[in-house]
Amino acid sequence: MTQHTLGSLTVSPLCLGGNVFGWTADEAASHAILDAYAAAGGRFVDTADVYSHWAPGHSGGESEGVIGRWLARGGRGRDVVVATKVGGHPEFKGLAPETIRAATEASLRRLGIDTIDLLYTHFDDETVPVADIVGTLDQLVREGKVREIGASNISAERLRASMEFSAREGTAAYVALQPAYHLMRRADYEGEVAGVVEEFGLRAVPYAALAGGFLTGKYRPGTTVDSARAGSASRYLDTPQGLRVLSVLDAVAADRGVAHATVALAWLAARPTVVAPIASARSVEQLPPLLAAVDLSLTADEMAALDAASAPDDA
Repeated sequence: MTQHTLGSLTVSPLCLGGNVFGWTADEAASHAILDAYAAAGGRFVDTADVYSHWAPGHSGGESEGVIGRWLARGGRGRDVVVATKVGGHPEFKGLAPETIRAATEASLRRLGIDTIDLLYTHFDDETVPVADIVGTLDQLVREGKVREIGASNISAERLRASMEFSAREGTAAYVALQPAYHLMRRADYEGEVAGVVEEFGLRAVPYAALAGGFLTGKYRPGTTVDSARAGSASRYLDTPQGLRVLSVLDAVAADRGVAHATVALAWLAARPTVVAPIASARSVEQLPPLLAAVDLSLTADEMAALDAASAPDDA
């Protein structure tokens, strides 16, 4: 698998999402998925301290714990880039300097590592000046507890202010933005936010790359899908773009002999500024269509058809 550069890190063009680990995929299944991903050349795993506090009996940090035990079993010789996020855990909410630091220490313990390769702020906290947020992250980098930093769920204005602060003060700077971005959700990222990403040389690592499973093609009018995300994914059927996108995915997937998810991820990977979409699997059997996207290059006509089908109606 060809690797890409993200700051000082070398990452795979498909990032394995860890939000399901310890939730809809138990520990044994999660470790099997991680093993299969690594065996295929995957080297980029994403999680967050808040995963999966929403599940009954969970408190947050379950995914990090699962990944940490997998790393311990195989050692850091796996050469996997581990990304996690702070700011959303129920016990460490927000981005006050002391909260960032406490949350990072907790993540390091759960992951069982000395350094987090890529640490994101999960949700921006506009009550805290960017100088305090970036300044605290810079300290963690200087202490060797974090290698690179990134942001998620942040406005273009705050992202720009953060990058300008880093340039002005000579601190560590964000190298990545993790936006919600996929065929069914383009307007929030494309435009002003993507412009800031491009201007400052960041790279995008989009989450929800398969729209909660909608872009796998299994959601159709009148069908029922057994998934914890069925409610959120099926809502796309009620959008003007939903059936249009499915129709084009049907055609391209059939023509290429690949899965719908493969096509959707290949489209996203080819978008400007994107370095690696994030996609998750609940079982080893769900992994091959995700990995296949790495080797699928869509034609200009296929990209144009997907662009047109997914374009917001007011675009």
